[in-house]
Parts: sequence; C-alpha cells; structure tokens
Amino acid sequence: MASRTDASNRTDPIEALTRRFAATRRLSLELAETLSDADASAQSMPDASPAKWHLAHTTWFFETFILRDHVPGYGLFDDRYPFLFNSYYEAEGPRHARRHRGLLTRPSLDDVCVWRAHVDAAVQSALPDLPASTLALVELGIHHEQQHQELLLTDIKHLFAQNPLGPAVWNAPIASEVRKFSAMKWVKGAEGVAAVGHGGEGFAFDCEGPRHDALLTPHALASRPVSNGEWQEFIADGGYHTAALWLSDGWAWVQAEDVEAPAYWRDGQLFTLSGWQDIDPAAPVTHISFFEADAFASWAGARLPTEQEWEASAAGLDPDGGQQLDGAGPVQPTPAADDTDLQQMFGSVWEWTGSAYRPYPGFRAAPGAVGEYNGKFMSGQFVLRGGSCATPRGHCRASYRNFFYPHQRWQFTGLRLAKDL
Repeated sequence: MASRTDASNRTDPIEALTRRFAATRRLSLELAETLSDADASAQSMPDASPAKWHLAHTTWFFETFILRDHVPGYGLFDDRYPFLFNSYYEAEGPRHARRHRGLLTRPSLDDVCVWRAHVDAAVQSALPDLPASTLALVELGIHHEQQHQELLLTDIKHLFAQNPLGPAVWNAPIASEVRKFSAMKWVKGAEGVAAVGHGGEGFAFDCEGPRHDALLTPHALASRPVSNGEWQEFIADGGYHTAALWLSDGWAWVQAEDVEAPAYWRDGQLFTLSGWQDIDPAAPVTHISFFEADAFASWAGARLPTEQEWEASAAGLDPDGGQQLDGAGPVQPTPAADDTDLQQMFGSVWEWTGSAYRPYPGFRAAPGAVGEYNGKFMSGQFVLRGGSCATPRGHCRASYRNFFYPHQRWQFTGLRLAKDL
C-alpha cells in the first residue's frame, strides 16, 4: 500500500497543473477587463482578431481537445461555437472566415465569459482522472493560451491605434526614464559545432525539435537590441529612401505601403497600450518588419543573427528574466541596462533572425488535428526569438521559435545585430 507521502507526491503535478491552468485562464480575463463589448468585438485588420475571439478560441481549444475528446459523456456547451471559433484546424471541419471575425457581434463578451467558466470548471474537475498523454494536451493548451494573451494585447493595440481619440487600455502612464541610448557593444558568440533545438526536458512546441548539431562560424552579437534613437538616425540618413539597403521584396513593400517609420510612430510620439507617448530614444525599437530589420542591418554594416547563433548565446541565460508580462498593466519595452554582457535576450522585443522558418532535420508533425499547430506554416516566414514585453513570463525558453511573414509588424518585433568575425 502506498504511503501518504507517496500519494501526495503523485498528486503534486496535477495540483501544479491545475494552478497553472487556473492562473492562465484568469490572466486572459484580466487583460480584457477594461474592454467594453464593442472594444472586444471589433477587428482592425485580417491579421488581427477581436479580443472576444481570443477568449473564445482558447476556450474552444480546451473544450475540443480535452473535454470532447477525452472526457466521456461531456456535451458541448453550444454546438454552434466550433464553427465560430476554430482557427485553422482543417481536421476539425469548416469554420468562420478569419477576415470576418469582427462581424461576430454575438455571442456577446458576457456569453463568452459564461462559456469560459463552464469549460474551466469541467477541465479542473477532469484533471485528476486524465492520463499523461491528455495532461500533455492540457499543457499545450496553457502555452497556446499564453500565445493568445500576447496576441490579444497586440491586436487591441492595433485596433485602438486606428481610433483618432487614441484610447488607452490602461490609463496609468508608463514609467520610463528618457535618456540617451548607450553605445552598442559586441559580444563574441559561440563557434564550432553547437547543439540546438529542444533537448527533451520540460515543455516545448513540436517545431523546436529534434535537437541537432549546427555549425557556427566566428561571429558576434550586439549587447542589446537596436534602440529608437538609432532608428531615428537610420530615418534621418534616408534609410527608407535608399533602395540599395533593401531586399527586392522589401523595397516593393516600402513603396507600395508608403512606409516611412516603424508602426505606431507619429511626430515624435508612438502609440502604446497606454495611449500616445513620447518616443524614448534609449528603449528598443519595436513594431518593425523583417524587411525593415534587414535594411537597418545593411545600413549599420552588420546583419541579422541566425536563429542558431541566437539560441547558442541565449542557452545559458535565464528565460524568465527581463521585461515580460506578469499581469494586467502597462506594456511597452524599456531601455536595456548599460552593460558589456548580452542584455534583453528574453523579453522586451521579439528579435528577427535571418533564418527561414523551416523544419529541423528529422521533424515530424504530431498525428491528428494538433499536428496542424506549427508544421503546416513552415513556408515563407522568418523566425523570431526571445519573447517580448507582452509575452507571459514563464512562456519562453532558448529553443522557442516564433514566426511571422516578413511584412508583418503589429507584434512587438525588434532586432539585434550580428556581424561576422
């Protein structure tokens, strides 16, 4: 017969997972707490989704892949919701078009919150009886919701930026000392054969593995991300009007979209989740596309790091350090410390790399619908590393691969320079 201590040790992982599930679900609601039903229902562009949709889609994920598939006798809360809130899972059947998510004025925000509470209670009740394979899906769902928490913030920021009133999600001013940015320093990176990719300990998305060897040539990384002040110098030097700095697709994009500055910049100010703020020259530049990052690197006589170079340098650093999302409140990148070591590798801004988002050697997508999570997007996108000020703390690790199309910049995207030695 098992001792009481043995039994307690066996239940600890379930209790920990239950706490993390509840905390994650609660944070999503807190992030949307100041939004009206109208705020939460509007969609500002096809790449963005309404806040209400994020709250609903993450609920659909748990109801579908945990409750429907693994809890005998569970009945869907509303059998119309899967069509409305499935995102891109072809195996789950037809769905409402992404570009029309802003037309879903019903169900209301309150209705979605009632559904969330119902699903939360059902998941927490089921957790002690779920097998390890299903608990792994719960873990995936938690990380999936953390991704949507960041998307919720960046999507509502894009929406509010379209409003001439410049509304704020949080009225509290962002406390940030405005100072001249410090000189960028160079930190020698690892070279030779380096093991990259997830090593099997703890959670990771499938696209982070298998772990494999990569050959790193001599190089250095900048000690910090590029700052707003340095970007202002790039603009003043005609960076957006010098074709030689740009990739062909990037130059066509700049001209077609009449791009003159990072997203949300206007007359010495930038739009934040706390409304319009003065540009801090020392803070990391953000909301830039891959095209802009690559052009700046060319202008600076440098290049973007490969994702393997970035990971090898970040592997020994604390992934929970830096400026990351700890709860509902003002979110905006702040200046790096004046130091000779690598700063802000985790948090602050997602850092574009020069690496295409493609599968690692030996990659195999998981079977079933969840296998659509990452693998089918491995075409035409570039990898970003490190997380941002809107990434929930605890979500990042050195092997984590984010990915976006090269023209997209509504996320908290910035860059760190690299150079060959």
